[in-house]
Amino acid sequence: MLPNLLQKLIRTASGRTRWAMAITGLSVALLLMLSAVQIQVNYDNLLHSKTNQDSVANFLVVNKILNNQSINNTSINKDEITTLKQQGFLDDVGILTSSRFKASIQSNSDRFPFFTDIAFESAPASFIDFNDKNWTWDESSSYIPMIAPNMFLDFYNFEFSQSQNLPQLTQDIVKMIVFKVNIQTGVSPLSFNGRIVGFSDRISSILVPQEFMNYANTRFATLKTEQTSRVIIRTKDPGNPQLVDYLKQHNLTTDADKTRFSKYRKIVNVVVNASWITGLVMLLFALLIFTLFIQLTISSCKTEIELLLTLGASPKQLKQFLIKQFFPSNILITVVALLILGSLQFICSRYLLKLNMFIPTLLSMYTLISGLAILFLIWIVYTISLNKYVKT
Repeated sequence: MLPNLLQKLIRTASGRTRWAMAITGLSVALLLMLSAVQIQVNYDNLLHSKTNQDSVANFLVVNKILNNQSINNTSINKDEITTLKQQGFLDDVGILTSSRFKASIQSNSDRFPFFTDIAFESAPASFIDFNDKNWTWDESSSYIPMIAPNMFLDFYNFEFSQSQNLPQLTQDIVKMIVFKVNIQTGVSPLSFNGRIVGFSDRISSILVPQEFMNYANTRFATLKTEQTSRVIIRTKDPGNPQLVDYLKQHNLTTDADKTRFSKYRKIVNVVVNASWITGLVMLLFALLIFTLFIQLTISSCKTEIELLLTLGASPKQLKQFLIKQFFPSNILITVVALLILGSLQFICSRYLLKLNMFIPTLLSMYTLISGLAILFLIWIVYTISLNKYVKT
């Protein structure tokens, strides 16, 4: 009899209106808050997940900006390299060693006449997008292994070969050619055989093993002073505004195509953070609406509730009834919000997959935990409000 009586007192026309308003406010706020959590998870996944890592874009070759003030003074000293390594937005920093000797390269075949002066660089093996056990050299080696930039082969095939009436070459054909590498020694040139063993998009220079570079620089260097003119960095996020700002502040530059999204990242960061703030503010407003709804509902029935308490009704029984009356709808709202977000997440993951971008097909554990945490917060608000009006 008591539950029926209380239900009649609460479910008045004005009570139903306030109930609908409170439910609508909490539904919108809960959906926004959980969306903000899931968007942040997806955003972080797109930036830092291994499946979304770009093996080319995440490696940047850095050098000093060359202008009228820095001409002939573009080396990067040890202190600058040490400072660069300490930056939290970088995973690793490698030194590119430049050749300090004069060299040329030519073809051994009359069918493919080719000759040019050349300079080499070497890089730590972990920074090279070429994995081969033969990427090493010693004085007993039959040839010098070399890695060429893909852009060099493109330049040859689509510009140089056509102007010189030379045949176009595929990567496989180039790997079969044995080149003659000539090093000026001051007396007579010293010749080595050389072969292109791979191609790279990371570093736009001819790479040789570090062992050969150390050997040749030690024996044939025309410039004895060792200077670092370029370094290569590895980062999870080449568009990180902190990275771009750091390079600018320290008079450094890199491939602009790989960092051009930095300014857009700043905008996206603002939007993502705004979604957090909007969701949180909406949730606070929704909790306020629900608190007022409970207070107004109980306040409108205050006389009747006091009468029931005077007649011997248990405060504990009243609280349990009111919790059952108000709280289960919030569980339903949370479940529906998670189902809606789960459907949207699945649709977005399928769409982004077509664009070679990967996010999970299921909701994040953080989103589910956030839903439970919000439910717990709502229960605390209910409990406090009820304790205020239904005192034991």
